Amino acid sequence: MPVQTGAQAIAYLIVLLACILLAWWALTAFRLDAFLREPKSLRARMLQLIIAVVIGYNLAKFLMDYAHFASLMRWIL
Repeated sequence: MPVQTGAQAIAYLIVLLACILLAWWALTAFRLDAFLREPKSLRARMLQLIIAVVIGYNLAKFLMDYAHFASLMRWIL
């Protein structure tokens, strides 16, 4: 079913991007300047982006796995 697979891919991408943005927003509350020499540098922003992608990816993976396994619960009975 290519239509279902395509819809799932689009949904996954939307959830993934939303989780990365959410992680980026949450990281702005964290004071990285206490740990970095130059907190306003490009390298510091890249580090923040990488951390946001890692956290956002894991959050999206968890949410999508949860939704998938919750949809399989109908087969229990």
